[in-house]
Amino acid sequence: MLSRLRELLWADWIWFPEGHGWADLTDKDGVIFPKAQDLWAVVPIALCFLVVRQIFERTVAIPLASLLGIRDKERVCAAPNPVLESYFCNTSKHLTQSSVEDLCKQTGCSVRQIQRWFRRRRNQERPNKLKKFCEACWRFTFYLLAFFAGLLALIDKPWFYDLKLMWENFPKMPLDTSQYWYYMMELGFYLSLVFSIASDVKRKDFKEQIVHHVATIMLISFSWLVNYIRGGTLIMLVHDASDYLMESAKMFNYAGWRRTCNIIFTVFAAVFIVTRLVILPFWIIHTTWVYPLTLYKPFFGFYFFNGLLIVLLVLHVFWAVLILRMVVKFLPANQIVEDERSDKEETESDDEDHVERKDTYKNGYIQNGHTPLNNNRRRKGD
Repeated sequence: MLSRLRELLWADWIWFPEGHGWADLTDKDGVIFPKAQDLWAVVPIALCFLVVRQIFERTVAIPLASLLGIRDKERVCAAPNPVLESYFCNTSKHLTQSSVEDLCKQTGCSVRQIQRWFRRRRNQERPNKLKKFCEACWRFTFYLLAFFAGLLALIDKPWFYDLKLMWENFPKMPLDTSQYWYYMMELGFYLSLVFSIASDVKRKDFKEQIVHHVATIMLISFSWLVNYIRGGTLIMLVHDASDYLMESAKMFNYAGWRRTCNIIFTVFAAVFIVTRLVILPFWIIHTTWVYPLTLYKPFFGFYFFNGLLIVLLVLHVFWAVLILRMVVKFLPANQIVEDERSDKEETESDDEDHVERKDTYKNGYIQNGHTPLNNNRRRKGD
């Protein structure tokens, strides 16, 4: 039964146009084609990326952050309290009116003390600026190198200039060494992002990022299996064209270089829209969706590949809205850019650390982490 199921799953008519099949991808006469077993190399490559990232952050990113004067704000830690800690971890990180009353009865603390404890506890879980800078620095380095590596691999290819040639002699298109390593490095990097997602900064678009990474891994893997490599390399290059600009804008934002950040972010927004919302749909997807219908009858692999591209396109539209909204915000007032697409955490505002220090030190109101019970004294931050 399993053998029959496998034969049905990998039937030629599912993944290839009529008259073609897996036999076309058999190496012969010194011509090499991509193979499914090649994808196993991605796992050790992804693990290597994780190791290299740790070394890079310690030897490059952290010293660079120090050179740029990036410092983390001192945060006031919440005092140990088993009852509040249990509620925070198991129920909710945010309080309701009824929960505040219940917690006051259980702990004997005032409403202000409960609210202050939860503010401090939430602040403890916020990612610090140094961690965000290191993450952006690592991604900037990879995306920059990947973009120029992709250009180097494609600059001499005829289908780079005439997209219709990506279907010439399909699927009997030989595999170049440069294409092999470009694919393996890209796929390994995105797989490493999935491995490290638990420890990376959790951003506002966390769910969208998960969908993006999974769709990207599936798209790259599938295009490798059925030898859509010419189209796959063009898609990867289009995506790498703007990502390193976004990460560099983040780095300058964390360093406080306002004008440089604004300029780079503006360039990033323009490149993102041109590559993701113009070149991708009207050039590449048109060549993978519309043009093939003049050559072959539709088949499942055709719909599957283009379906993944549409998923990415929808995500790009979502991010483009956030990017344009950010551009509209910062241009008139020339404010510091914060990447609404993927650099806002689901946490409290940055002003909370400042508020906490006020609560702790202003006029000596708080002693030993507790506030005197005085309903007539209302202080800012409470």
